[in-house]
Amino acid sequence: MPETLVIKGKVFSGSGEGAKYVKLPWVKKQIAAKCGFTPYPGTLNVRLVEKNFVLKDLAKKVKAVEISSKEGFCRGVCFRAIFKDSTECVIVLPEITGYPDNIVEIVAPVNLREKFGLKDGETVEVKIVLE
Repeated sequence: MPETLVIKGKVFSGSGEGAKYVKLPWVKKQIAAKCGFTPYPGTLNVRLVEKNFVLKDLAKKVKAVEISSKEGFCRGVCFRAIFKDSTECVIVLPEITGYPDNIVEIVAPVNLREKFGLKDGETVEVKIVLE
């Protein structure tokens, strides 16, 4: 079993921008090839409860997967993770200036909201795989 780092946050509804990005054919193809699954066309937005945790700092310590961008789009960095101890997923960190440090977007092969019956405001736990 690989070593993991547990993060906790509250589910919230986003603007839909993450879903638009994941639906792009070149993004889907890279996630499938680099992360090992075809992504559900949407993300689960989570606001971290730990105020001092900065995902960008983790990128310096953990092996991350890069999603290369096409012109007009931002690059993304993915961290392998496990959602609710059972579902393989990735946490995507969009490289957008001003992107909030306390927000993570989770991409998985299934709709996590539906699979786990999640509602806005619920606290969830995600384990980042430290490779």
